[in-house]
Amino acid sequence: MKKLLVLILSVLCVNASVAGGGWPQPKGKGYFKLSQMWIISNQHFTDVGEIDPNATRASYFTNIYGEYGITDRFTGIVYWPFFVRSVAYEQVSGTTGNVIVPGDAINGIGDMDLTIKYGLTPGKRIATSASLLLGLPLGQSTGGYDGTLQTGDGEFNQMIQLDAGTSFKVGNLYPYANVLVAFNNRTGGFSDELRYGIEAGLEYKRFFGVIRLYGIHSFKNGEPNFNTVGTSLFANNVEYLGITPELSYRFSEKWGLTGNVGMAAWGKLILASPTFSVGVYFKP
Repeated sequence: MKKLLVLILSVLCVNASVAGGGWPQPKGKGYFKLSQMWIISNQHFTDVGEIDPNATRASYFTNIYGEYGITDRFTGIVYWPFFVRSVAYEQVSGTTGNVIVPGDAINGIGDMDLTIKYGLTPGKRIATSASLLLGLPLGQSTGGYDGTLQTGDGEFNQMIQLDAGTSFKVGNLYPYANVLVAFNNRTGGFSDELRYGIEAGLEYKRFFGVIRLYGIHSFKNGEPNFNTVGTSLFANNVEYLGITPELSYRFSEKWGLTGNVGMAAWGKLILASPTFSVGVYFKP
């Protein structure tokens, strides 16, 4: 399963033209997106929340995301970065110009998330749902000449999530809000996590804007001194509060473009740089 802000991107949108939240998809309907996410960083949050420099690293994720209404209550969801490139850039002496540490990179597939969502309150003013997510460790958990490059975390996790959302009228507009809480059971020596989030969005003509807050709290019950370096997207005991504004444009009844920027208001053991994502979605 993707850590850091990767999980924030793409999985929390909701509305007639976007997917997710407390609303399951109607039977036979869906939402599908192809997107590119990337992060390039030369600094990270330490285990006490301070920012320290590091050699420049980057990760690039080409993702597919899809929701499909199996029934009016059950929705199946797939998220998979089917191509991941993890890069450690070379370090060059500022005095001599010589290469101190050579660059390195690996390419591969990433971990896949499979989710089943069940609508608890169909037709009610407050839409609530329960979800079970399974994180499949399809990616490479160690790679490169020093073993620190990764396309996945190498662990199978199970997450239970509850969402509650509502829409309301403001003039001629209908903004919405959604909250969530989740427990993520992790294996392979990783600590379990509490996850939480809130978002609000508004559609106006062909534009849809949303802002999300998403956080992770680690129970720190995993193996001690295990994968604790904050320069990895897949470190153990990651904690943060992420802020992600997103803007989408619907250029036809079924097709649209979307882009967002993910930023950490604070964090521990994560890269201290924003993520960027652009994509195209299809809503049949």
